Amino acid sequence: MRRALPPVLLLLVLLGVGLGLDVGTARPAAAHATVVTTTPADGARLTAAPAEVTVEFDEDVSLGAGYARVLGQDGRRVDAGAPAVRDKLLTVPLRDALPAGSYVVTWRVVSADSHPVSGAWSFVVGDGELVAPSAADIGAAADPVVAAALPAARWLGYLGLALGLGVPVFLLACWPAGWSVPLMRRLTRAGLAAVAVGGVLSVLLQGPYAAGAGLTGVVDLQLLGTTAGSVYGLTVLLRVVLAAVLAVVLLLGGQAGRAPGRPLLGVAAGLALALVLTVATVGHPVAGELPALAVAVTAVHVAAMSCWLGGLAALLGGVLAREVPLAALRPVLPRWSQLAAGLVTALVLTGVLQSVREVGSPSALVHTAYGWLLLAKVAVVVAVLLAAALSRDWVQTRMGGRPRRPPAARRVAGSAYRAPGERTAAVAVAVAAVEDTTPVPLRVLRRTVLVEAVGALVVLALSAVLVGTPPAKAAVAAPVEVTLPLQSAAGAAGNGSVQVSLAPATPGPTSLHVYLYDAAGRLTQPRDISVTLTEPQQQIGPLDVDLAAAGPGHYVGDGATLPAAGTWTLAVTVRLDEFTAVTASTVFPVR
Repeated sequence: MRRALPPVLLLLVLLGVGLGLDVGTARPAAAHATVVTTTPADGARLTAAPAEVTVEFDEDVSLGAGYARVLGQDGRRVDAGAPAVRDKLLTVPLRDALPAGSYVVTWRVVSADSHPVSGAWSFVVGDGELVAPSAADIGAAADPVVAAALPAARWLGYLGLALGLGVPVFLLACWPAGWSVPLMRRLTRAGLAAVAVGGVLSVLLQGPYAAGAGLTGVVDLQLLGTTAGSVYGLTVLLRVVLAAVLAVVLLLGGQAGRAPGRPLLGVAAGLALALVLTVATVGHPVAGELPALAVAVTAVHVAAMSCWLGGLAALLGGVLAREVPLAALRPVLPRWSQLAAGLVTALVLTGVLQSVREVGSPSALVHTAYGWLLLAKVAVVVAVLLAAALSRDWVQTRMGGRPRRPPAARRVAGSAYRAPGERTAAVAVAVAAVEDTTPVPLRVLRRTVLVEAVGALVVLALSAVLVGTPPAKAAVAAPVEVTLPLQSAAGAAGNGSVQVSLAPATPGPTSLHVYLYDAAGRLTQPRDISVTLTEPQQQIGPLDVDLAAAGPGHYVGDGATLPAAGTWTLAVTVRLDEFTAVTASTVFPVR
């Protein structure tokens, strides 16, 4: 009969298979706000000034602590009134009767996962020269101090969640006597305090992060008010309140040195669930595909990690803090071994599901910062699982087998007074009693549990950085597949549409397909059609793409080349007849 694979080996196999399925089968789709199209198009030349300019994104955005401005050639603002954001569309109204000249549109918004996104483009009214946006127009990156402080605040909150939730769960499930240990109560209170402090720091730092300001922005009341009024800010502030209330409930329930009563435990469980949800409902889970499922998976992941790391802390600080008899360990370690196996299984399964959503392709895994961070996290998890296997083996060897055979000397001494069968049983019971009251050397177990705990802390740190890193799907350029309305020089629509397909969106040769449709949705043949590629930030282009007819209304540009990575604009100009020309454009990343 074949032996079953050990549980830890099964988890390692599952982790490897899941990661392989993730990068091999997931669809390449963006999960981070990127520009779909702008109106007017980048580089457009208009006969009359439009009433407004718009930017359409591939997911919902908010203005938050960002901005949206339109500047004239003299650097003065020509927008009128406040910009508006509705779902995926940013709209900026313009002043009436703008004179001929070049105009630059610059914006900075916050995507659904709380990360800032910025950019700029330009257009011309009349026959003047087009002025490309400068680096200042495109927007500054996040301040390096703020960018480092925000993950540190998140890590503090994650660590606090592990202690504030994981320690009480360990006491309830594995070590009821631990409620009388003062250190366990101090760890729980310190953990919930860390959750509150990490939440407050995150709210203070989010404003400067979104606005691209320095560390002094934490005292900017306007930035603070904007963050506190956003969905992100309200969620994190709710986390702070829940942590404080949970600390009071556990403090009241544990004053007698025993577990809180059932009513208080029910309240504490509800507060703990809400606390976990406030972590799962910010960042990447709420953006992209299937947000409800992503939030549920993340909530399980956060809860499992918190209970596992909190249990390890309670083991090291309480149960294994000194040499104790085997009898004191028998009620605790087997329970923890079973609980930890379930928690680690949940961690691996939900981790695989999260990576399926956020990575998407082998190239994304090895060519993005998110992918390399994820690989580092997987490597640490594998090391932790190996240490957990050693801990589990120690527990099963000491507490899962039969009592060891008594020493020969004791067996001989007992034989003078009892029959052979009675002597053997009596001596075995006596030896077991001696073993149960003799302190057990715990050096090996302490070391393996310590490796687990340190590895889990590293995993928490990597998770805190991953939350603030654009997902791999967003960092790798996806093929361009978009249908755009054709507009006249005055901005009028109703002239049909153009479907553009470009792949791959990487530096080097690429293939372009263009399909032209009339207002009724039928393929139509124009008088003339042209396509240009431009990268405004690097001042590349416009580059003309040679098109070849491949059928009615279908054109192919197999000789197109993207010279460099960047944010490119593809513009299509169609001449319908001798007097009518319409245009369409889209913005896409090349990486």
